[in-house]
Amino acid sequence: MEVDEFLLETEDNMQKSADFVSQEMSGIRTGKASPALVENINVKVESYGSTMPLKQIALISTPEPRLLTVQAHDPTVVPDIEKALKETKFGITPMNDGRLIRLPIPELTEERRKDLVKVIRDMAEQGRVRVRAARKDGMDALKNALKDKEVTEDAFHDLENEVQKLTDKFVKVIDEHLEAKEKDVMTV
Repeated sequence: MEVDEFLLETEDNMQKSADFVSQEMSGIRTGKASPALVENINVKVESYGSTMPLKQIALISTPEPRLLTVQAHDPTVVPDIEKALKETKFGITPMNDGRLIRLPIPELTEERRKDLVKVIRDMAEQGRVRVRAARKDGMDALKNALKDKEVTEDAFHDLENEVQKLTDKFVKVIDEHLEAKEKDVMTV
């Protein structure tokens, strides 16, 4: 077993978990307009015969703090975009003027903010679980390498400490995302 490769693979798996949590949290509506709310929505575009992420077929911008605008690169797909936005469950009704779709972001109630914080905390916990699963996978591979005498006892303990440091690092990253998002959601 190649030691550097082992650590890189474990770190990569943990990084993917932290990135996933960050991406999921960016889709949570905070009462402020953010292109991340809609950019990954998949739109079934009839004229192209496929499904594409919204950010590939339209320009998403925030001209005002409480307004998102979606301008399709091809005006013939505006109805498809509007339909996809209506089918999503984030509770914003698109307003279409034929060329531009406006998405007014309503103010969040205190109760809704608290519910969103619970959702965000669940996302963070799922991310921590994924990081710990990557740690377990790494440790299992390490134990197999020790059993097969590919690493020495000393190297095993050193690598075990490195894996734990990686775990702590990525759990901290997730906790920082959680803290920032909670602050963002609870700020009026």
